[in-house]
Amino acid sequence: MEALLTPEFWIAVGQIIMIDILLGGDNAVVIALACRKLPPPQRVKGILWGTAGAIVLRVILIFFALQLLAIPFLKLAGAVLLVWIGVKLLLPEDDDGHGNIEGSDRLWGAVKTVIVADLVMSVDNVIAIAGAAENAGGDHTMPLVIFGLLVSIPIIVWGSQLVIGLMDRYPAIITLGAMLLGWIAGSMVLSDPALINADVVPQVPKLVVTDALKYGAGVGGALLVLLLGKAIAARRNATSNP
Repeated sequence: MEALLTPEFWIAVGQIIMIDILLGGDNAVVIALACRKLPPPQRVKGILWGTAGAIVLRVILIFFALQLLAIPFLKLAGAVLLVWIGVKLLLPEDDDGHGNIEGSDRLWGAVKTVIVADLVMSVDNVIAIAGAAENAGGDHTMPLVIFGLLVSIPIIVWGSQLVIGLMDRYPAIITLGAMLLGWIAGSMVLSDPALINADVVPQVPKLVVTDALKYGAGVGGALLVLLLGKAIAARRNATSNP
């Protein structure tokens, strides 16, 4: 219970909520498209059951992700993936794939569509949220994940237009979110068992992780995402406008 009162716990909760809003904004669109053919009285049920199924599925996926992150070198791979996800946030794409989502005129058909679509779209969320929860440390990673998701999913479903409007009006929100993923990636590298545990892959030199190193790795990851995003965006602009 004491862990629930620590700043690290609530910082991690805030990170999970921000990650899920930034990376899960499409969930509201998916739900709307999947339920659009339902009779009006059943739409609310479709939204609620689809959202509940998506939450349960995501918690299960994150549980397995947390277990996998204990494997040597997997956090390094996860950190690279998080950096790329952060860079992609800074490079909005025109084709979002929503046209492939079919609506259904049956309640459980719509619910199934929501859950399957969320499964396909959840890889980035799962890795990012697992990394944020891991950085909080302690034995409360799954409560962190569940609490963060329970808070963020309603924001996405019922407040998506407000969130999208804020992002359009203040693009810095997206930039800060992308840099947050870079920060988590940098911190994740320093917790890889292969780099800090003398009993795991002993031939690999081990790091002495200090607060200064953690801070530096986080700042470095955040700046790496920002610089890569700006460099790739500049190259694309130069290519499209010779």
